[in-house]
Amino acid sequence: MSDEGKLFVGGLSFDTNEETLAEAFGKFGAIEKVDVIRDRDSGNSRGFGFVKFENVEDAKDAQEGMHGKTLDGRAIRVDEAGKGGGARGGFGGSRGGGGGRGGGGYGGRGGYDSDRSYGGGGGGGGFQSEGRYGGGSRGGGRGSY
Repeated sequence: MSDEGKLFVGGLSFDTNEETLAEAFGKFGAIEKVDVIRDRDSGNSRGFGFVKFENVEDAKDAQEGMHGKTLDGRAIRVDEAGKGGGARGGFGGSRGGGGGRGGGGYGGRGGYDSDRSYGGGGGGGGFQSEGRYGGGSRGGGRGSY
């Protein structure tokens, strides 16, 4: 488990707050910290948060026990913090970037204004300085912006 007992909780109702999240997850063990992420300007929930357990095993139990369950009328998704649906890429070769799950990546050859391209992998997009704009390619081809 990465980040030592910290879980990402997505799909939260906008009515869910730190207290209700702590109450729902507290049955699995001692909680160190609970955060519902809020919009900086409005203060409204952004629909996701984090629960950090004191014990990694409790966090694993909570992940298994709460993933897909309903909280405040919404089915929630529970993953290890740092895992999940992000577009994490890697450094790639000379044809548009390597790429991680679902996109990202950086690669290319030459200087910024020549044949260098950004993006690529796994269905993601990217920027290509040859002036082509559009979606990425399946499985990590060239990719464009």
